[in-house]
Amino acid sequence: MEVMQATKEQRIEAVVIGASAGGVHALLALLSGLPGSFRLPIVAVLHLPEGRDSLLVEIFQHRLAIAVREAADKESIAPATLYFAGSGYHLSVEMDRSFSLSCEAPVNYSRPSIDVLMESAADAYGASLAGILLTGANFDGAAGLAKIRQQGGLTVVQDPAEAQVATMPQAAIRKLHPNLILTLDGIRSLLLKLDGNSC
Repeated sequence: MEVMQATKEQRIEAVVIGASAGGVHALLALLSGLPGSFRLPIVAVLHLPEGRDSLLVEIFQHRLAIAVREAADKESIAPATLYFAGSGYHLSVEMDRSFSLSCEAPVNYSRPSIDVLMESAADAYGASLAGILLTGANFDGAAGLAKIRQQGGLTVVQDPAEAQVATMPQAAIRKLHPNLILTLDGIRSLLLKLDGNSC
């Protein structure tokens, strides 16, 4: 599907992003070019070593023009903000579009799990959600993207040829045939178009 065709009709209200190995670099490359006027909320899960504090907020807040924070339990999702899942907790989106944190068992060996975030956000946002899966070394995110597609949302996978580790994008492509397979530059252009459609 062409980018223009994918974005022409779709009114997106939120973006969820998942990544694992190589994800910090990919996400910095993707989001550091967004303008301060960018309005859509972005919720991201990056796999981190168990038991280590996440430094993602500190790393990203000095490099991005939008607000960056760690998602808090019961917090309502606000526009123009990048939220990160904290270390050691699953992050879900509730039907009232607030966050929920839980200590349930790891999914795909991961907590936070990309699938948990994406599947819950798909229920909350339906067709107004965009899901993006970047570089990574396991299969987390493929089922979550499939749920977003099933609910009518927009599914985007980083081109495996560009990904630092292609396993995660390839698993998603095999499972669901995403709407779009793009380079990081292509995904950034798409985000800008989607933000224009969100008004």
